[in-house]
Amino acid sequence: MEEIHKAIQAMEADKSEEAISILQQYLPEADEEERFTITELYIQWGMLEEAKMILQELIQRYPKEAELKVMMAEIHIDLNEDEDAISLLNEFTPEDEGYLESLLQLADLYQSQGLFEVAEQKLLTAKQLEPNEAVIDFALGELAFSNGEYNKSLPFYENAMHHQPVIADIEVATRLAESYAATGEFEKSLEYYEKVEEDHADVLFRYGFVAYQALRNDIAIHVWERLIDNDPYYQSVYPLLAQAYETEGMPKEALNMAEKGLAKDEYNKELYHLVGTLAHKLGDKEAGYRYMREAVALDPGYKEAVLFLIENFKSDADQESIIELITELLTLGEEDPYYLFELAKAYEEEEEYKQALEHYQNAYPSLKEDDVFLKSYGYFLVEEGRMKEGQQVLEEYLAIEPSNTEVEEFLHRLKDM
Repeated sequence: MEEIHKAIQAMEADKSEEAISILQQYLPEADEEERFTITELYIQWGMLEEAKMILQELIQRYPKEAELKVMMAEIHIDLNEDEDAISLLNEFTPEDEGYLESLLQLADLYQSQGLFEVAEQKLLTAKQLEPNEAVIDFALGELAFSNGEYNKSLPFYENAMHHQPVIADIEVATRLAESYAATGEFEKSLEYYEKVEEDHADVLFRYGFVAYQALRNDIAIHVWERLIDNDPYYQSVYPLLAQAYETEGMPKEALNMAEKGLAKDEYNKELYHLVGTLAHKLGDKEAGYRYMREAVALDPGYKEAVLFLIENFKSDADQESIIELITELLTLGEEDPYYLFELAKAYEEEEEYKQALEHYQNAYPSLKEDDVFLKSYGYFLVEEGRMKEGQQVLEEYLAIEPSNTEVEEFLHRLKDM
């Protein structure tokens, strides 16, 4: 063992080549216990092929030694030699000491290959052997959860948590919280989230999100504030926390939080939209428009921001800004027929009828079944003295909206003229 200790000391001193050389030179004269220790070191140091060679010799000498086979199976798995691992693990019989562990490893392998029913059968066999083994229940819960069978996962997770609250560094309460949330039982989910002790950012985010879905904004705000204190660069939480503030009637806090998020993520169009909306609601129209234009500059196809600008420019009777915005979007290739319709109406308001007609005509092929467009276009044509065209468009409108007696009477008057 002295040579092995020298190798370990060399590795701890970052002399990896020396450590490996010592073991390789000593290996031919090492006894079986020492060879097993060297195998463990090789595995620890990532020398899996070398470890495999030693294990093959040991397994030939001791074919019934379960620990050796389990170790070899783990090496096969790490080397992506799944079929070899499965073949080896299937050699275990119920009488073998490592049978239970082989079932668990087989289940994991079959699950990774998409053979979920086979994986489940291995785990259920294991559960018959050890009904109260938390790891088995947890594995069954994980299998059901990964398949979207959230109701099915619940009793397994609950059994596992009863015997062992933390498995493989995972708090089982987080899985129960996620499963209940996925089935729509948000209040039950929140009960389990309250039991979770870890402050992992993703867990806090999901905790807050479930609370938000359950309309428990008080919890969502508290949890998300804690998340930001722990990790100010968790960018996806800022817009949601801002919306939670706004829902709770705290618009200034909402705007402040959205602006903080924007400082962390300056290319987030949704945040620009949110900041613009909040600023506008708080009476700062100029800031609202500025942020909303930034959102459109980042993505000219961002219709939500474009429509915000158009509708608010209309409220301000600012036809010039509508014309400027849509003209720029058309230049960039954003040819939406509704943009053409809005552009036509804006030119009509500005009494630039030639331009208005051109955009009405361009929009017509795409909007000839839109009642709002047809009514506006029909009246415009009549106003422009294009009586026959106007009558035709208004008749198309009445085919869609036959109950509008006002338009029907107007059309009758036109025909009588």
